[in-house]
Amino acid sequence: MLQTQIQTIIDELDWEKSPLIPMVVQSFENNDVLMLGFMNQEALRLSLQTGFLHYFSRTKNRIWKKGEQSTHTQKIIEIFLDCDNDTLLAKVIQNGVVCHTGKQTCFFKKIDLQNMTLENISEDMTQKCSIQQHSIIDTLYRTLEGKKLSSIEKSYTASLYAKGDNTICKKIIEEAGELTFSLKDNNQEEIIHECSDLIYHTLVALSYKNIHPDLIRDELKRRFGISGIDEKNSRKS
Repeated sequence: MLQTQIQTIIDELDWEKSPLIPMVVQSFENNDVLMLGFMNQEALRLSLQTGFLHYFSRTKNRIWKKGEQSTHTQKIIEIFLDCDNDTLLAKVIQNGVVCHTGKQTCFFKKIDLQNMTLENISEDMTQKCSIQQHSIIDTLYRTLEGKKLSSIEKSYTASLYAKGDNTICKKIIEEAGELTFSLKDNNQEEIIHECSDLIYHTLVALSYKNIHPDLIRDELKRRFGISGIDEKNSRKS
């Protein structure tokens, strides 16, 4: 039944113009344009079946799943078809950075129309735009994801990823302990600092396990209107 429904969707597209359909990819969180890829019928089928974007590589002449090597996958939230049935648009939750260069978007080269020159959008500008468009948690998570490609000699976050579960878990326990001491001492400045450290290391752990903060937000939303006792008891069964 599912395969029949998927085939019906595939048949809606105009494959006679070209065996490859352009796929525009946007961030579900803020509608930023992340990249442009191409799909043949099998790539679209795999995308619909798995819920993660697959493309046809014109360079490698094969189908590939986004993030198959980097783990920077694209979870599909919505897909749209244009009026001519020859272009697709997907809104995704991007795990990690989208571009192989380590950028948050593949579109970081800007044409200066006045001087007709090319310029790269600076990391500072990208970061400022990101902070304006996202919550600080989203911005920090995106930054941590980008550190997966950084050198462990230059990035503390990258060194935590390299050391793995034990070190990351020890840091969370350490920061939680320091927060409790600052709470007991009723030191507001230290409470803020230690809580920030704990949140940072918790997000490192989530990023290490490829768990997006949206999933935590969804779980918290689910718990609204549910007694804390009932919620705890529901997890025992």
